[in-house]
Amino acid sequence: MFIYYLQIAMKSLLKTKVTSALMVIAIACGIGISMTALTLNHMTDNNPIAHKNDQLFSLQLMTVDRAVDGWYADGRYPYQLTYQDATNIVRDNPKMTLAAMYKSGFAVRNETQTSKPFLKAARLTTRHFFTMFDMPFLYGSTWSEKADQDGANVVVISEEMNIKIFGGGDNTNKQIYLDNTLFTVVGITKSWNPAPKFYDVNNGPFQDIEQFFVPIALSPIMEIGSWGNNNGWKDEIVNNHQDKLQSEVMWLQFWAQLDSTEEKEAFEQYLAGYISEQKKLGRFNRDDAGAKLSNVQQWLDLNNVVGDDSNVLVGVSFMFLAVCLVNTIGLLLAKFLRSAPEVGVRRALGASKGQVFMQHLIEVGLLGFIGGLLGLVMANIGLYLLRSQFNGFNVVATMDMTMLFAAPIIAILATTIAGLYPAWRVCTTLPSVHLKTQ
Repeated sequence: MFIYYLQIAMKSLLKTKVTSALMVIAIACGIGISMTALTLNHMTDNNPIAHKNDQLFSLQLMTVDRAVDGWYADGRYPYQLTYQDATNIVRDNPKMTLAAMYKSGFAVRNETQTSKPFLKAARLTTRHFFTMFDMPFLYGSTWSEKADQDGANVVVISEEMNIKIFGGGDNTNKQIYLDNTLFTVVGITKSWNPAPKFYDVNNGPFQDIEQFFVPIALSPIMEIGSWGNNNGWKDEIVNNHQDKLQSEVMWLQFWAQLDSTEEKEAFEQYLAGYISEQKKLGRFNRDDAGAKLSNVQQWLDLNNVVGDDSNVLVGVSFMFLAVCLVNTIGLLLAKFLRSAPEVGVRRALGASKGQVFMQHLIEVGLLGFIGGLLGLVMANIGLYLLRSQFNGFNVVATMDMTMLFAAPIIAILATTIAGLYPAWRVCTTLPSVHLKTQ
């Protein structure tokens, strides 16, 4: 019966091509706009490392004096750490899986210096960065523990950079220039681009990840500056990189992998002791100085990665879809009532109200399906325009399989709901009224 109704629906749509085309376009416009907004919201509202959500924790320290006015005076913890706090905590806990890090960058050339140098972002961090965040290696591995402690001119590069610099293949133990210093490649990572970039949302949650990773211990040795946000609150003289390392300027991100409740409690106990120790040294002067650990999802929520603007945009887009469907209801009503005499004859020949109702709902569903497919094309065009016009949309303005299947389903459901009233009106047609006019 379904196939029969589908055939009738197809004939009905072809019989009124202009009206049907208008309805399909209206549905497609609504679905296209809605799916574009919904895709952006869906892709940004994503925890890319959900399987380790309760193992990875971002650390915040309340280090700012209460007397200072500003965003931090109302009890909110700073998002970043000072260099001295980050490195102190790593040094005090050599057996733990910790990653202090900051964003920087270098002018990159190959070893022979035959290639044209290009600027690329890099991340200075500890060797645990790769295992903590499940960053896969194509060749080689992370650097040694000694490089973490003393610094060494070693670098882990991405697969993309490996192809760009060397043309691909295993190029571990080869050398490249970062600025004017030779670094040995110890590892090459597979393509990895989590969205949002959860480990450093402070410097842009949807920016591309860095292509080079070097030991953070090189920071004081090579005086490698930051390309990220720096948050200062104290009136202090910072004339050079060494001053900055000893300052209260906050510019590092810090993550800890804590695999059990006991491990988390032990780390929290250590942090309480560290804060107490720093108070004795004249830092952390607040009475409520403390430490805060947030798991990945809490960290994304805390940083408002999916802002209210995104939710409002989704709401507005679905309101636009509702307007499109209201117009579709009007066209459906006119189309169905025009076919009332034909329906009257069918009712007189024995068709029940339910059969007539179902037949028209299937026709509405078919309209929704066609409109949904066209809307899918429109949504992908919209996402392409976003990717091509705005930086940082490369990852989030992409429709995954969930959104790909959701579009026609939403279109069919929305159109079917919109078609309930026109279908009900036509199935309640009295056969006698139309038979008298025949």
